[in-house]
Amino acid sequence: MGDDSRLTVDRRTVLSALASLSAVGAAGCSTLERGTDTQTAEVDAEPARELATKFAPTVYFDVNEPWFPTDPRPYTTERDGETIVDGFDALDGYHEQYDGQSPPNPTVFYNAVEYENSSLTVIQFWFYSVFDQFTTNFHWHDWEVLHVFVDTETGDPQLYVASSHSRKVPNNEFLDPDPEVIPRILSELGSHSSTLSVNDVPDRFQRVTVEDLTADITNAPIESIEDFADVSLPLAYGLPRDEGSRLPYLVPEYEGVPIYDHERLPSVTTDSLIRSELTIRSYDALTSPPTDLPTRETGLVFGPRDRDADADIEYDLVSTDEIEHIADFTGPQLSFEFAVPAAVEDAMANHITTTGAPWNQPRYPNPAADITDPRHREALAERYDAIGKPAPVHTVATRITETVTADDAPENEGLTTTETSVESVALFESEPETVPTFHGIAVIRDVPAGEHRLTVNGAGRAPYSERVVVSDDETVTAAGVNGEIPLVARERATKLEVLGEDADIALSTVALEDDFAGRLYESSVDEDDAIYVHVGGAYTTEVRDENDAIGAYRVNPSPEDTSGIRIERPETGKAPLSEFVADIAEETRVAIATRNNDSSEDDDTDRGSSNAVQGLERSLAAVVEAADRAAERARAKERGNTDRQLEVVVERLQRAENRLAEAKDDLSKPLSNAAQIRLRQANQRTEQAQNSKKL
Repeated sequence: MGDDSRLTVDRRTVLSALASLSAVGAAGCSTLERGTDTQTAEVDAEPARELATKFAPTVYFDVNEPWFPTDPRPYTTERDGETIVDGFDALDGYHEQYDGQSPPNPTVFYNAVEYENSSLTVIQFWFYSVFDQFTTNFHWHDWEVLHVFVDTETGDPQLYVASSHSRKVPNNEFLDPDPEVIPRILSELGSHSSTLSVNDVPDRFQRVTVEDLTADITNAPIESIEDFADVSLPLAYGLPRDEGSRLPYLVPEYEGVPIYDHERLPSVTTDSLIRSELTIRSYDALTSPPTDLPTRETGLVFGPRDRDADADIEYDLVSTDEIEHIADFTGPQLSFEFAVPAAVEDAMANHITTTGAPWNQPRYPNPAADITDPRHREALAERYDAIGKPAPVHTVATRITETVTADDAPENEGLTTTETSVESVALFESEPETVPTFHGIAVIRDVPAGEHRLTVNGAGRAPYSERVVVSDDETVTAAGVNGEIPLVARERATKLEVLGEDADIALSTVALEDDFAGRLYESSVDEDDAIYVHVGGAYTTEVRDENDAIGAYRVNPSPEDTSGIRIERPETGKAPLSEFVADIAEETRVAIATRNNDSSEDDDTDRGSSNAVQGLERSLAAVVEAADRAAERARAKERGNTDRQLEVVVERLQRAENRLAEAKDDLSKPLSNAAQIRLRQANQRTEQAQNSKKL
């Protein structure tokens, strides 16, 4: 699939997905209470080998992949009476042997278990790589797995589960695969995350069914509502670079130098890592998202030596019994090459050290623990008493978009959001887990109830952070505003800070609206808050205090000034709301006056149209005057006079709306749009001022 086949996902699609997931979760809360999976036992050696040979997958790798499935045993060492595999030994030893043509010791390991008192058996295929280098993580050693659930009475496969990054990311799964089709794995570059290929196009990932081409996964879909009613987007990581997405990779370092320069890795060079064309060396150096990152292209194909397979490389199929004596796979914590806060780096330590041994993981004896789609678990639970029913799992989901200037707004005074061009990463700092997006969608599963801080970052974009509250009563939480988080290119970003630490109120919430894009940000806060905004927007910043009183502030960043904006000592109540109405009315008046002055220099100007515009300008000036008086009365603690003056504001806003209707055809379309939007904003804040109990 090329760039032109990339699925488009709009806000309605995501909201529909959240509703769909909520329905699944609601069912889980009532009728799908989690049962307990029964114990498993090892399958005898001969039938285990037969199953492994029958279902051993063909594996397709990216053309730029440097680390292929290999045997860790050549790199073992004894330490404190235990057999281990040291990260330095494995990485350097691998590259000492690898000539770039023939990967050393191509090996896939298998493990077979059967559920007690059941005809359900699972054959696991474990793939070991000496290193992982990806967008969200890098670490010594990497273990990925394919679980093949088989009914031993029929011999038919029931479910394929291919591992995808971590338990926080939905795995790639297929229910009831064709027994005649040998499973195929598409391995993601660097991370080795595995997706499935079960249709007639063996080396390309197909997320959805198109005509006669079956989808490669059966994960629960995100059903779109309107524009894309014929397309469903399964909730699974998939293979973003195969779907037209751009993913920039990172270069790890250790003890202050890139790993290819470390003295303990003499055989590792720059050519040992993922190609430089796919990597970025500094987030700070990128002012905008990269656009020239290549998408996936198939390279080497691995197939089992014991079966006639059309493959470039034949791998040995080895029982994990032969390596279970290895106690651990070790290696020190690596570092990002560019500046990352130490707290964040430490929080991500489980992503930048090592994955450990598979036989120490819960999914090794119980493969059902790796089923991430509740419908798939429910299907197996209905067929086999050994499998417990799905339990409710808290999930946080959001759609990442890009913020750009709007064509129907005045220049640098209005925004819109568009589909993202480069995938991002999302981090729950409280967890901590980092997940990559797919099609711009971030899904984080198995999130504990409570308050978390979600941070989203992407190459060439300013970071985004908000607080997300996950409730025990909801299985799906939408982060962002209506499930959308818009990011801003660094070159067009400036920081907006709301400094509530020294304010007379205790802030509870901060929100941000652009005149044209609508609400872009809303988060609970503790004293201070900060967000990066696009310099081409025109914003209303809304603050709320612990008593739910509201204040509003007008923010118009200059495209030339990226030094940042501060709202000092924010307030709530009638006074700041009235001042906001005066500010936005004056801003609109000045824009109208500038247009009128420019037009008066044209000898062919229609005097009648000029009079209509002048009338609009005067009516806006009257709004400013009335709103200023309301603010003065509020600050003088004159409640009655404040409310009466706010009535005057309402009347004058109505008059301004009438004047705008008369002058509409004499204004440019962008200016007319902006004036309409700002008058609506002024009316909303005036109403809030009238209803406020706080002066």
